[in-house]
Amino acid sequence: MYEEEQRPDHGPLAGFTVGVTAARRADELGTLLQRRGAAVMHAPALRIVQLADDSELLGATKELIRQVPDIVVATTAIGFRGWVEAADGWGLGDDLLSRLGDARILARGPKVKGAVRAAGLTEEWSPSSESMAEVLDRLLEEGVDGLRIAIQLHGEPLPGFVEALREGGAEVVGVPVYRWMPPEDIAPVDRLLDATVSRGVDALTFTSAPAAASLLSRAEERGMLPEVLEAMSHDVLPACVGPVTALPLQSRGLDTIQPERFRLGPLVQLLCKELPGRARALPIAGHRVEIRGHAVLVDDDLKPVPPAGMSLLRALSRRPGWVVARAELLRALPGSGRDEHAVETAMARLRTALGTPKLIQTVVKRGYRLALDPAADTKYADA
Repeated sequence: MYEEEQRPDHGPLAGFTVGVTAARRADELGTLLQRRGAAVMHAPALRIVQLADDSELLGATKELIRQVPDIVVATTAIGFRGWVEAADGWGLGDDLLSRLGDARILARGPKVKGAVRAAGLTEEWSPSSESMAEVLDRLLEEGVDGLRIAIQLHGEPLPGFVEALREGGAEVVGVPVYRWMPPEDIAPVDRLLDATVSRGVDALTFTSAPAAASLLSRAEERGMLPEVLEAMSHDVLPACVGPVTALPLQSRGLDTIQPERFRLGPLVQLLCKELPGRARALPIAGHRVEIRGHAVLVDDDLKPVPPAGMSLLRALSRRPGWVVARAELLRALPGSGRDEHAVETAMARLRTALGTPKLIQTVVKRGYRLALDPAADTKYADA
């Protein structure tokens, strides 16, 4: 887990907690989020297993050297480089590059183009959308009947891709460069799922479809899939790097957000826009109070608040200005019993954390209320 960075300029994600499910480039994503003020929970939902010694990759490589393909589809930079490096290790590197040089190469995006060119090869075409669907459309429009097509597989699902090519009359050779496997330590994933259900995270980020599918699969194994889907439907924002990554989530009926450019930087920028936009802001006791995941902005001052205090504050903010009974607040406390004294203890800590006691008023023998500014009473009366 990453520690939250405290900065005078707290950043647009200050007060929010973001879950990172990536195995590869997780440090880069975590750093981008932290620099913008977020707290980060890292739980790699998968691990990448390289196949340099795998018989499947060796067999596919030898087959393509023996019989050159008409078309090669390169899907990921790391996968293409890994393939060439593995072939070098087997003493087949020059033969493989020679055969690939005789084929038409389609690269899924700019990073893959870079890997292809670094190997001394040249791609024929690459889609601007970085979408495998666009690659498929182009191949089918040109016609694939009788063609031999090699596809560098990359661990992510390619819905209908291979099947559509075969139905079009192509011979398809899959090149499995690496596989996705469950993480060796499942405990961080379980902690992230628990935090999702308890609303301890505000967003979950996904950079691969297998990671999204793996997280949901683990939730199902633990019997908590309905609760996880409920949280991600309303309170925990699923953010995906692109449309392919979003497919396992969308198949479960979840709406996701995705940047226009399928990169980590734009993904973080999108979160910087979306999460603050979802925060509740209220005019209370002459202050602007914005309620975030694990902290509160009082005017522009960031105030970290304990989980119990955040639960109380959210309960009060659902009916701003109205009295909320102690019994109702007690039910809002995580893991609370029947002693209403727990509400008083948590409320005292909340007021201390906020640093402005007048934000919350005590109504004797009834409960507590947010000291909503008079001008806002009408606006929030039916909130």
